[in-house]
Amino acid sequence: MGREVVLGLLERGARVAAVDLNEAGLAETATLAGAADRLSTHVVNVSDRTDVLALPDTVMTAHGKVDGLFNVAGIIQPFVKIAELDFDVIERVIDVNFWGVVNMTKAFLPHLLGKSTPTGILNVSSMGGFIPVPGQAAYGASKAAVKLFTEALYAETKGTNLSVTVLFPGGVGTNITRNSGVDTSRMEAAMAGAKPRKTVTPKDAGRQIIEGFERGSFRVMVGSDAKFMDRFARLSPKRATELIANQMKALLG
Repeated sequence: MGREVVLGLLERGARVAAVDLNEAGLAETATLAGAADRLSTHVVNVSDRTDVLALPDTVMTAHGKVDGLFNVAGIIQPFVKIAELDFDVIERVIDVNFWGVVNMTKAFLPHLLGKSTPTGILNVSSMGGFIPVPGQAAYGASKAAVKLFTEALYAETKGTNLSVTVLFPGGVGTNITRNSGVDTSRMEAAMAGAKPRKTVTPKDAGRQIIEGFERGSFRVMVGSDAKFMDRFARLSPKRATELIANQMKALLG
C-alpha cells in the first residue's frame, strides 16, 4: 500500500519523500515512479527514534517543506495464540506498528502545525484494530493503539490547519505476510481448498488512502469487510468477536 501511495501522489504532481527499511524495495519504487526529480528515498527503520528524529532535516533539504505525513508501514505477527508468542515478537510488532507512528508523528508534527496552508497526517490502523482476531493479538493491540493515538491527536489539534485521519483497511492483497517474515506454511495448509477471500487491490487501497487524506476525513474504511465489521462490532461486539473467532478456528487449531 505504501508504494501505491507514493506512486499515486507522484501522479498527482506531488513531491514525495518515501521512507522504508527495505532499500531494494525503495529502489524498485523509484524505478516504477520514473520521477526522480520529485521523489527522494530514505532507508530508515521507523522504530529507531534517533534516525526518525533526524529525518525531517533530510526531507526539508530535499523538498524545502512538508505538507503531509502518511504512516503506512506495518507488520503482522505469526498466526499463533498469545500464549505461544515470544516477547521479542510482540515487542517488534508494537515497535514498528505503534512506535513507528509515534516517532514519525512527533518528528514531523512541528513542521505541519502552525502553517498558513492546510496540512495533514494519515495513520493506517487496521480492521484488527477495532475487532479482535485470534492469532493476531499483538498486531491488533498495536493497531488499536494507532487508532486511539490518531483520534487523540485529532482532538488535540482540532481548530488548527492540520487534518488528522485514521484509516482501517480490511483485506488488501499485499505482501504484508512475507514482508513481516511470517511463515505461511501453517496458514496455507489450514486454508487449502477454502474459497479465496475477496480483497481490495493495493492500487485501489492506495487511491482510497490518498482520497481520504485529501478530504481530511476523520476515519476511512477500506473494503466491504472493514465497513461491515465496523458496523457489526459497534452493534454487537460480543457476536462480532465470536464470528471472527469461529472463522479463525481452522487456522489456529
